[in-house]
Amino acid sequence: MPQTIAVLSDIHGVLPALDAVLAEPDVRSADRIVLTGDIAAGPQPVETLDRLTALGDRVIWVRGNADRELIELRAGKAPSIPDPIAPWAATQLRDDHVDLLTSIPETVTLAVDGLGPVLFCHATPRDDEEVVLVDSRLDRWTEVFAGLPDEVETIVCGHTHMPYVRLAHRRLVVNPGSVGMPYGRAGAHWALLGPGVQLRRTAYDIEAACVRVAAESDYPDAATWADYYLHSRASDAEALTVFSPRDGR
Repeated sequence: MPQTIAVLSDIHGVLPALDAVLAEPDVRSADRIVLTGDIAAGPQPVETLDRLTALGDRVIWVRGNADRELIELRAGKAPSIPDPIAPWAATQLRDDHVDLLTSIPETVTLAVDGLGPVLFCHATPRDDEEVVLVDSRLDRWTEVFAGLPDEVETIVCGHTHMPYVRLAHRRLVVNPGSVGMPYGRAGAHWALLGPGVQLRRTAYDIEAACVRVAAESDYPDAATWADYYLHSRASDAEALTVFSPRDGR
């Protein structure tokens, strides 16, 4: 049973943000690193995947909708959510990257010290695009939790790029926020599990990271993309306004 797990979600191919989190002492010492999806769809997809695969078996992968869409784009299919950077990112991947993304499960359940069985997913346990928010109504959580084993009392998800911890029907829901595309507050957001739950934010040099992304990425709009997302130009209020209609309210 792992005693500590570092949860990194929604990295979105931002290598400077990922490197900042991986340098954290609590991440370096964690028994496992769990990635809860949307790993590579961003300006540095190859570098991000190579950095994570180099960590070996310490990393446990969960696939997100953006990872699925990269696979679909490589197969000539249209993605379900339009994302201008995704078609470019898909063309950058090597075949072994595509094989990796294809092999990743949609959910993983691990026993964690102090928390028992924890289910890790991207959006919800049943759907990689479904939206749940910190203020989603309890009836929504009833729908989302349908079919989960009774012993699973903690669910860790991502997708909405905003960190929170809340109780819903006696289950603890944890969203670590986003490493590479945070909404509401700049910095690389992640979580540490075991024996409790800690939401963490790693501060790093945003200006230097933007320069690095623009210099190292071949994406035509890399500088603009990095400026907007790494500075978290979208507020949490703006993001909630966009997401709220999709949570069934």
